[in-house]
Order: sequence, then C-alpha cells, then structure tokens
Amino acid sequence: MTTSPATLSSTKLDQLSIDTLRLLAVDAVQKANSGHPGAPLGCAPIAYLLFHKLMKHNPAHAKWADRDRFVLSNGHASALLYSVLHLTGYKVSLDDLKSFRQWHSITPGHPESIDTEGVEVTTGPLGQGIAMSVGLAMAEKHLAAVYNKPGHNVVDHYTYALCGDGDLMEGISHETASLAGTLGLGKLIWFYDDNLISLDGPTELSFTEDVLKRFEAYHWHVQIVEDGNDLAAIEAAVAAAKAETSKPSFIAVRTVIGYGSPLAGTNKVHGEAMGPANVAATKKFFGFPEDQSFYEPEEALANWRSAIDKGKTAEAEWTKLFDAYAKEFPELAAEFTRVFKNERKAGWEKVIPSFPTEKKVATRNAGQIVMNAIANEVPELFGGAADLTASTKTIFKPGANFHVDPAGRNVFFGVREFAMCAAVNGIAQHGGLIPFGSTFFTFSDYAKSAIRMAALMKAHSLFIFTHDSIGLGEDGPTHQPIEQLTMLRAIPGLTDYRPADANETAAAWRLALERSEPSFFALSRQDLPVIDTEKVDVYASVSKGAYILEDAPNAKVILIGTGSEVWFCVEAKKLLDAEGIPARVVSFPSWELFEAQSAEYKASVLPAGVPKLAVEAGSPIAWWKYVGSDGDVLGLDRFGASAPGPIVYEHLGFSAANVAEKAKKLVK
Repeated sequence: MTTSPATLSSTKLDQLSIDTLRLLAVDAVQKANSGHPGAPLGCAPIAYLLFHKLMKHNPAHAKWADRDRFVLSNGHASALLYSVLHLTGYKVSLDDLKSFRQWHSITPGHPESIDTEGVEVTTGPLGQGIAMSVGLAMAEKHLAAVYNKPGHNVVDHYTYALCGDGDLMEGISHETASLAGTLGLGKLIWFYDDNLISLDGPTELSFTEDVLKRFEAYHWHVQIVEDGNDLAAIEAAVAAAKAETSKPSFIAVRTVIGYGSPLAGTNKVHGEAMGPANVAATKKFFGFPEDQSFYEPEEALANWRSAIDKGKTAEAEWTKLFDAYAKEFPELAAEFTRVFKNERKAGWEKVIPSFPTEKKVATRNAGQIVMNAIANEVPELFGGAADLTASTKTIFKPGANFHVDPAGRNVFFGVREFAMCAAVNGIAQHGGLIPFGSTFFTFSDYAKSAIRMAALMKAHSLFIFTHDSIGLGEDGPTHQPIEQLTMLRAIPGLTDYRPADANETAAAWRLALERSEPSFFALSRQDLPVIDTEKVDVYASVSKGAYILEDAPNAKVILIGTGSEVWFCVEAKKLLDAEGIPARVVSFPSWELFEAQSAEYKASVLPAGVPKLAVEAGSPIAWWKYVGSDGDVLGLDRFGASAPGPIVYEHLGFSAANVAEKAKKLVK
C-alpha cells in the first residue's frame, strides 16, 4: 500500500481509490455502530466515476451555479456520500466521518443540505430524492432557455441521482418518473442500484415488476449495466445517456450489496454495522490493513483530491464565459446574478395591487391578481398546479407553458400532488428560481412529506392551497379540509398564511417572496369582504402574524379569526356592541409569524385576563394555547357536508349570531 503513484497503473489506481471509498464508509458505520454499509460497498464505483471523472463540480465552491448536481436518493447510504465529499476535498474532514450520526455532526444519519456542503437536497424518505432531482433538472432546463445565448451557454449542466429498490417501490417514483418523461428532461440521469435485496430480504418478496419496461413506458432512455464494478461499461452508459437529449435516462446497474464482505448479497448488510470480524474480513478482501480504521492510502487520496484542481479549472472557464456574456448581455447577466443570490429587484413590491373595499374577492382570485401583477418584476417566480390551474388560479396570463416552451413559466404538473411538491423543492434547491405548486388544501395530505422536507431544508418553496374550508361547499367532506391547518402549522419552520381578504393575501405574497423560507397559503374559494387599507396597514399587520383588526375601549371579549371566519367575528362584534358588550376582533393570518414576535407584542394583541374565543372552520385542538382555560374555540371536530357553502357554514355553527352567543358566555 506504499507504492508510488507513478508505479500504479490507472486501472489499479482506480480500484484503490474505489476501495478506499468503500472502507471509509464501512468504518464510519462501524464506529457509529449504526448505519448502512451495504450500498456504499456496492455503489462505490458509480460514485467514483461521477465525482472523480464525469461530473462538473468544484469542491472549493460547493454552490457554483453551473455545477452538475448529484442526489443520493437512497439517503440511508449517506456514509458513501460523506466519504466521497471528504475524499474529493469538500468541507468534510476525516474527523467528521468519525463522528458519523453523532450529536451536532455534519454527517447525520441521512444527508441534510443545511448541514453539509456538497449535499444538494435532504434525502432519506425514499422516493423523494429522485423526485427532487426532477425539480433540479426542470430548473436547469428553464434557466438555460431563459439565459443562454448563442455561444454563451451559461447554464449547461446535468442532474444525476442514485436510487435503490425502495425508491422505486414508493408511489412518488411513478408520479415523478412519468412527469420527467412527459417533460423530456434530457439532462436528467438516474442510476438504479439493482442489487435484488431490500431490508426485509430478497426483492422477489415484494418487487417483481419489469423496471426497465416500466421506464420505457414513461418515455425514458433505458440501459442496463450487468456488472456494477465495470467502470468502462458505466462510463459508456453515461455517454449514451448524454447523447439522448430528448429523454431522461435510466441506467440500471447490477450491483452486489455489501460487495467484498462476508455478508455480501444478503439483507444482513443492509441496515446495520457489520461487526468487527466482518469489517476485518472485508478489509482483508480488499487488501487493506485489517487493524487500521479510516485508512487513506496516499495514492488514492491524491487521486481523489485531483477533483479540487479540476473543479477550479472548470469554474474558471465558466467564469470567463460568463464575463464575456455579461459584456454582451449586461442586463441578463445582472439578473442571473441577482436570482442566484435569491434577491428581489429593487422596488418590486411597488407593483403589488391594493384592493378596494367595494367588491368582495375570493382570496384565491386575489392571489392570481397579485401573482400576475408581480410577474414581470419577479421573473424568477415559476410553477403551476396539479391539474387545477382553473380552480387554484395559479397561472401566468399571458405566459408560455414550460412543457411546450422551456422558457415558459407555467408548469402543468398533472394530478401528482406529492411529485409536484417534491419537484418544487428540487427547483428551489437548484437556485435561480422561486417555485410554487398548487392544489386543493385537502390534497396537501398527499404531499405532506414533501412539505415537511421543504421545512427541513429551509427551501424557498411556496405551496398554494385553495378551497381552504367547508366554505367551498358542494364538493363535500372529501374536499373540505378540517385537520390540515393544524397538521401543517405543526411543522417547524413552515410559515402559514391564511389571509382574511384580498389585501392580506397581497401582504402574504410579499412576505413569502421576501422571506427565503418555505410557506403555504390557505385561500378561499368563496368571495370575502375586503379590509380598508386606509384604516389598516395590512402589510405591517400581517408581518406580525396577528393584529387588532377592530377594537373597542375596555373590550370584554376578544374574537380571534383566520381566513373566511374573520368576517363572522366582525359581524358578531356588531351584535355584541349593540348589547353593550365591547369586543375586539383579531385577525390571525399566520401562527409562525406571530410566534416570532416579542412577548410584549403578543400581550398587546391577546392580553391576559380578557376572555378569548377562537373561530376557525377546522380542528380546534391547537387553539387552546391562545384562548386559555377561560376561553373557548368554535371549530370542527367532524367532517363537513355537501351543500352550498353558506348553508354548510350555518348548519355547522359558523354564523355571526352563534359567535356572539358563544362570546357572551365567556363574559363575566
């Protein structure tokens, strides 16, 4: 193992480098006594080829805009990715590998993009990594169409993903592969770790479909590599994939899980440390010192670290290209730089409309008006709906359709809520765009895991949900959300917006674009009154999360409402005032923003000692934190019903009269 690099053939150096990767991953798992050593042992040749030879990346600048992207969708194999990042020179040290899966480590159990440079997206829930890779490839295709000019391809990179059987079993893999084929994402390449083993045993127990035919049916370019250790065959498959520019590519690579270990080819090497004896035997198989952990042969490390100079050279060449581009197209270059910093144009918010009070407006319609008003000033806004643009109103008019013209900003995701939201996350993580996806609020259930991942990654993803309550009416309880507000508000770091009117909707849009974090909108189907902006600074008020919409001296009760239900509170206040019971109305569009305020501000809006009634057409379970033991909640502990919206509201207790009656019971 002390041979001079000059005396090693390229083939032997390749093998030594691959085996070094394998055993670093094995040692990381063994030291943690936790993890998944099987996939790193089987897939190391793929990772080596990509990071050492095929991918365009710069370990010294992990966020270089035109880098190739790599997604480890089978995120349980994280020891493989961390070891690759360490070996190629990213900010992952040998000590970081030794602290694999430990408290405050940058090498957690599954890859997390906010923790570790070189990790593009957070993966682990199977299927979501490949779904986000579709979003990454969508972003590349759109940005290339917008910014590239003849002789100046400033956006020109590939997206690679590694997935396993578990990824392809998940339903989201079907949704997202179908979408990718429909969109013709020719610069998307998936590697399938086809090792015939899942955690419970042989894949024949649960997964017997013809995967290759499945992807052919999705309009993918499909290849198979029979031997996962055959570097030449894998490299040839990548070359063929790149030659097919109109289809995404699927490369099935037959690997051996746990290759080189006594447990090879079995599920025993899938999800736990192998144990000292098996680790020693594996090192013996590869000719490494059996009693030495985290061993890095000088020749292998030097070979891997050549990625640093290659990366710097590749980025320098791109920078030279971009400088020439900037001289010829200065406005486009300036915009490109701005959007990749995720900054808005100066003064963009001035085009946000203010809505007059004369006419009621559904907040979904207000959202469409705002979105189209800001379209030219926020060209980085990009997205669409899950086959519901006519209902969610999330479409640019005029505007080209992405599936026809890659420069178009309207995306038709089809009835694929989970894939849509995961792709939105991938687009956001790519950089250069602010993506959104929309559907009916009740269908957020299908996509909840992707929404959660957005919060974990702090991705600037926007999720626009309409038909937000029983007020949608005749479609009935299958389409009327009850528990969804509580479910999504419980996700840490996800900002909620349930605006009461058109002007709160405009403020929510502004805040969602200003704040580089994930958020969701819950918007009404039905028309709602409009807040008078002459009386209320709506933007400043919504930015606080909750505020006093209407007040009375020495209020005896506080009525708290969100969305449509704010207006029941406003009307109830009139009834209470008429009976000599002064009441305050609080509009509460965002729990997340309210929780970020000072204790003094919170107390000024919801002072102790004044009884409070929360009114929301959804689950009441979480409102007790605000109303306290001396308050009450008018909510829903049942599903809705099929009837016109006003009738459903009335029969389920949502009326000004019922709000007033409940409030009176609280007043002592």
